[in-house]
Amino acid sequence: MYDRHHRILREIGIVLDGVDSSEVDALCDEIVGARRIVVLGAGRMGMACRGFAMRLAHLGCDAHALGDATVPSIAVGDLLLIASGSGETASIKLLAETAVRNGSNVAVVTARRESSIAKLAKTVVIIPAPTKAANEALVVSTQPLTTLNEQCAQIFFDSVVLQLMVRLGETSDSMWARHSNLE
Repeated sequence: MYDRHHRILREIGIVLDGVDSSEVDALCDEIVGARRIVVLGAGRMGMACRGFAMRLAHLGCDAHALGDATVPSIAVGDLLLIASGSGETASIKLLAETAVRNGSNVAVVTARRESSIAKLAKTVVIIPAPTKAANEALVVSTQPLTTLNEQCAQIFFDSVVLQLMVRLGETSDSMWARHSNLE
């Protein structure tokens, strides 16, 4: 059992070490400059996105996860932030096209720079992990399906939160003040 944990952590480390810091900086610029942020992904990537939208709200951003009943319209000055390993999820591509038509910026966290969704995005961050569309990854995962990609997305978003905390002058204490007290 212990060896499997190490193998998983090693895979995650290899992938995240392959993320380009200039792409992360560009994503942070988009987030900080956005009037409003809508985050979306499908399946397990969507779960990572929902957690990231929550942390963005804790940082004081006007952030929403697509699917919530309170998601506002999207327009100029807004950011649609997508996580899609393959960059080819048809329903997400349609939403990206809608955002572009309405003047919103699109950012995508994906494994495939040449994907359909990446071609629509102003900002692209590559997480080089295996996807359902192709295996252009830095590592061949021992985990099933696209598990490694989804794990890396979650940890990647948590690391972006740390970077945004510095940029925005936020602390854990200041973020707690925005955390739900209805628990």
